[in-house]
Amino acid sequence: MTDVSLGMPQLPAPDYPAEVRARLEADAKEVIARYPGSRSALLPLLHLVQAEEGHVTRTGVRFCAEMLDLTTAEVTAVSTFYSMYRRGPSGDYQVGVCTNTLCAVMGGDAIFEALQKHLGVGNGGTTEDGKVTLEHIECNAACDFAPVVMVNWEFFDNQTPDSAKRLVDDLREGRTVAPTRGAPLCTYKETARILAGFPDQRPGAVEATGGAGPASLVGLRLAKGEAVPGAGQAADHVVPQRGAGPAEGDGEHAGRAPGEAPATHPSSHDAPRDTSASDPSHPAGPTAEEGE
Repeated sequence: MTDVSLGMPQLPAPDYPAEVRARLEADAKEVIARYPGSRSALLPLLHLVQAEEGHVTRTGVRFCAEMLDLTTAEVTAVSTFYSMYRRGPSGDYQVGVCTNTLCAVMGGDAIFEALQKHLGVGNGGTTEDGKVTLEHIECNAACDFAPVVMVNWEFFDNQTPDSAKRLVDDLREGRTVAPTRGAPLCTYKETARILAGFPDQRPGAVEATGGAGPASLVGLRLAKGEAVPGAGQAADHVVPQRGAGPAEGDGEHAGRAPGEAPATHPSSHDAPRDTSASDPSHPAGPTAEEGE
């Protein structure tokens, strides 16, 4: 009778070469020591083994399981749940195009379609030279810079199909590419090691890491009662923080005592109605549910 293969992986998974195993064990013990319970170190250890081979291999799963006294099934369940852990070989640069709602309508879908044609790969595909892996991702948490592309989790804001094609061409040709915000680019393996919790040793990389861009901070400045540059007349209608005096030049509320509520309230929270539910001087017991 002919043997029939069921496509099951050969067990157990092969181990790392001795010198690689020794190096990874030293790193893993450093990571594990940061946590009160060893299994809490699983996520950074998965990044550690991904930094070694570019994706989470069966050998990497075995290594994590042995270091944390887990089963390979437990490690696999976690590594396949999170999209940041790759299940197969991928490129030096992970190019992620946000296709969530705002980025999509602002051009993210068009960018993703253009890059698929330009690179000749589908979602999750890697170029033949092993440089770029293309994928669509759900949200980069940067909607005010839509459409956004990320390369190894660094931001490239306000992209267009043409600028995105130039970006991937530069990556494939080895030309220097600077993110809109954040640290200089490094390879995906180097990024994975940083995500495992090891410091970025590149000169100036940490200092180059930027914070939120100006568009992200407009809401915060408005909440603080600050005038926003370029806001025009909108700056004249900024409501000061509660408990703060009127902003300088606030003609609409000039003369109001510090802490005094404005004449017109921006929300019902700032102007509670005198009802039995909100006025302590007219207690009426528990508020009745609607329909009672």
